Amino acid sequence: MMTRLLALAAVVTLAASAAAFDLGNSAPTRPAKPPDNSVYVPPKVPRQGGDTILTAVPIGLYDGAQYTGTTVGYVHNYDEACPYSGSTAPDVVYKATPATTGIWCFDLCYSSYDTKIYIYDQDLNLVACNDDFWFDPPCYTYSSRLYPVTLQAGVEYYIVIDGYGSASGAYVMDIPENCGGGCVIECPDNENVQLEGEPPLVNGYLDAFNGGCNSPEFDNPFQTLLAPVVCGTTGFYLSADQSQYRDTDWFYASIPTGGVLEIAGDAEQMTAMYQLSGDCAGIVSVVQSMTVGPCNEAAMTIAGEPGAQVMFWVGASWDQEVFSNPMEWNWILYTNLEQVIATENNTWSSVKALFK
Repeated sequence: MMTRLLALAAVVTLAASAAAFDLGNSAPTRPAKPPDNSVYVPPKVPRQGGDTILTAVPIGLYDGAQYTGTTVGYVHNYDEACPYSGSTAPDVVYKATPATTGIWCFDLCYSSYDTKIYIYDQDLNLVACNDDFWFDPPCYTYSSRLYPVTLQAGVEYYIVIDGYGSASGAYVMDIPENCGGGCVIECPDNENVQLEGEPPLVNGYLDAFNGGCNSPEFDNPFQTLLAPVVCGTTGFYLSADQSQYRDTDWFYASIPTGGVLEIAGDAEQMTAMYQLSGDCAGIVSVVQSMTVGPCNEAAMTIAGEPGAQVMFWVGASWDQEVFSNPMEWNWILYTNLEQVIATENNTWSSVKALFK
């Protein structure tokens, strides 16, 4: 049975990344931390991560593997924005070549410092990157995790253990058992389905499709929810200046006969969904919120006069911060809307006209 979520009201602006709800598409800025004033202590364990990709230490990939070491005393060679750039922290490198194509997880939960981890393929293309995943004990606050990462048979990969800012310390890299094949959301193939139809995400993407209030250069385009089932995509990409961005999908819906709009959602990765009020010319308010995925459904009820118009928002959650560039996944909505009409993509000007 779908869980009903209580309304949670908060007023936000699109520019206020520190607000309770961030509706923007550019990565939030994490508050600066004090400099790392730790004193170098020679490692008591053999170096397990190499200094550079050229001296990367080979490891085996198998469920339950664990590799430990330290980055203290090593050199800063690499950095990736996921989404925080500008690291000067020392890093170490492992290398691995899977015997078969599979899905893996790399977990730095039990490390002793603010970590970052990313993977390159043998051509030095970025495969996946994560800065912050864990925020609570028993994991170290701001420790990292990559999941699920698909690695191809016979390809050599380089796993870089790094730190946020100048952070360094002892690390523990677990390759946990039962990482699984990830969550898969399949869209039903029938006449009751509305396809969002947004173009695939690519680096340098310009969201002219349904970017809503995040796309003023395209007249704030909205799409309309019209069907019992709505299938779409969201994810992360890099802007033209290499900043981390996410796709945000803005919708307009009408309260059906009976005065209640029911919306349940799910997604393949952690995804935020909001009922909104306001307009792009002023303040946008979050009326209700829910976080769905991976394969973890939630629902909300929106009450109002039949025919009243509401805004609904779907976007990648910054809380997960699991990045490759670009990275895209499926989401799905289930509604009590009864009639299927051809998908519409509206500008904010046409949406405002509905209020007149």
